[in-house]
Formats: sequence, structure tokens, C-alpha cells
Amino acid sequence: MPQTLPQRLYLLCYTVDKGKFELDSIQGRGQLLRAGALTELALAGLIGTEGGKVLRLPAAPPPEPFAAQVWHDLPTEKPKNWLRFLHNKAHLAETPVRDQLVADGAVGVTRTKVLGVLPADRVVVHEPERVAALQETVRAAVAPGADPAALPFDELTMAVLAAEVEVTSVFARKELRERKAAHEELAARFDKVVPGLRKALRDSYLSSRAVGGGWSA
Repeated sequence: MPQTLPQRLYLLCYTVDKGKFELDSIQGRGQLLRAGALTELALAGLIGTEGGKVLRLPAAPPPEPFAAQVWHDLPTEKPKNWLRFLHNKAHLAETPVRDQLVADGAVGVTRTKVLGVLPADRVVVHEPERVAALQETVRAAVAPGADPAALPFDELTMAVLAAEVEVTSVFARKELRERKAAHEELAARFDKVVPGLRKALRDSYLSSRAVGGGWSA
């Protein structure tokens, strides 16, 4: 299974039983991938997050290309709100992450046409059973009786971020409502580590959904 958070978050959006990325997973996916990269940068100590804002710290850029791209977008002198760094380049997030998965052999891409006219890429996951297992791991994070304090932070992050952009291949909307208390507990732990990022992701997603925005695989 791919190792970076953005790669795993991308695969979480795949609907295994239908063998495709469905349209309702498009909205918020670019922001989701950038949020994953920003979380990794925070955990690596490459960005400052005090006061619920973000600042790029003096350091060598991360070796992973997508994380480095996101890191270079950040301010260096004055902390700024997260939102613009999630939203403004969301449409550029999917291709580099997808290309990494193609290079690793995790997914394949074929060129097709929508309605026989509009060109589009069709993405197929080569080991869907592994994606299904990943999705089940993320769902288990909010299962009754789960202990947020004992959960690995990467699993907690995937559960929290996927819920904020309503990734239906992971959580049915009814399930999100039923497990709201568990999600809030996980979110509180996430917010202590990366304050402000989760709220900005939600705001960006709601903004995209309101205008029918989104970017295809």
C-alpha cells in the first residue's frame, strides 16, 4: 500500500464495488490531498501552526515531491490562514499524486471519452482488495468502543479528513451522523496537533460544493 498520506487519501476515494472514482468523490478531493501533505509537513516539523495559522519554517524541503510542492507554496515571514493553501491550488493536486501511484503500479490510467465526445481519464486500482482493507481500517477508527488515544495518528488523520470532505466511499452520510460523537473526539485530538487545518478543509469543501466545484481523477 502506498506510504504517503496524500496517496492513501486518494485511494480512499475509490469506490471498490463499482471499480471507479464516482462523481460525488470529486468535490473536495484536491483539498483533501493537500491537507494530507500539510499534515505530514506539520508532523515533520517543517511548518509552524501556532495560532491556527501556517508558516513555512527554515529547513531543507521534504524529499517527497508533492509535499515539497505544497511546502513551497507556504508563507515564510508571517503566518497566514490555512484556507488559501488548501483551496487555491486544489485543482493541481490530483495529477502529481495519481502519477506517483501510476509509477508505483498501484493504479492504471486509460484515456476515454465521456458521452463519446469529451476526453477524460479513467483510473483503475490494480489491487482493490487492499483499498477495501484501508477503507475498513479508517471506518474502524470511529467504531463504537474505539479508543482515539490508542489510534495511530495516520489512521486518525485519514478518518478525520475523509469525514470533513464527506468521502462516501468510506463513510455513508448516515454513518457520519450516527458516529458524530466519535468523529468529534478524533477531531479534537487532530486539532491539538495541526490547529486550524481541519476547519479550513471543511470551509474549502463547503465552498466547492456550493458552486458545484471539483476536479476529476
